[in-house]
Parts: sequence; C-alpha cells; structure tokens
Amino acid sequence: MKRNKLRFILAVVAVLALLAGAFCVTAFAAPGDVATAIEGTWNSAKGQIQTVVNKVVFPALTLILAVLFFVKLAGCYFDYKKHGQFEITAPAILFAGLLLVMTAPLYIWQIIG
Repeated sequence: MKRNKLRFILAVVAVLALLAGAFCVTAFAAPGDVATAIEGTWNSAKGQIQTVVNKVVFPALTLILAVLFFVKLAGCYFDYKKHGQFEITAPAILFAGLLLVMTAPLYIWQIIG
C-alpha cells in the first residue's frame, strides 16, 4: 500500500516538473549584456514603482510605526506609574524608525537611482 502511494507521489512530482519545464519562458539578453536588459526594465517601470512606494508603502509603514510608537509610549508610562522607572529605549527606537520612514521619500530615490 505504501509503495503504491510513493509511486503516485513520484509520478505527480515528475509530471509537475515536466509541466514547469514546458511552460517556463527563458529571457535572453545579448551575449554578456545582461546589465542593459535589467537597466531597461528598471527604467521602464521606475515611475510606477516610485508612485506606488511613495503613495502606499511609505504611508502604511508610517501608520504602523506611529501606532506602535504611541502604544509603546503608553505602556512605558503605565510601567513608570507602577514601578517608578521609565524605560526610554523602545520608544526611542520606534521614534527613530518613524522619522527614517517619514523622510525616506526625500532621499531614497537618489540612492537607488
């Protein structure tokens, strides 16, 4: 019984491997000129990528970090009221990350190109 199951699984894997090989598309560049193909692809999609990242990704990260910062700050305040010691490390790291993400659109595209 186990031998039949093993043969079936091997047959399914073999068929899937053959199908994957049959339907894969190979991208060819001029001999030794892969960099030009990559640069061309990047240049054609750069505007769309910048728009999506600037209008969706960075605001989403900013929102997440802001919520985490205020939640952690409130938790540190309640710990301070309970124990008399204020731990500033976690809110400081979250605040630094928040500042980094908020200012990233100003400089990230000069770094990437």
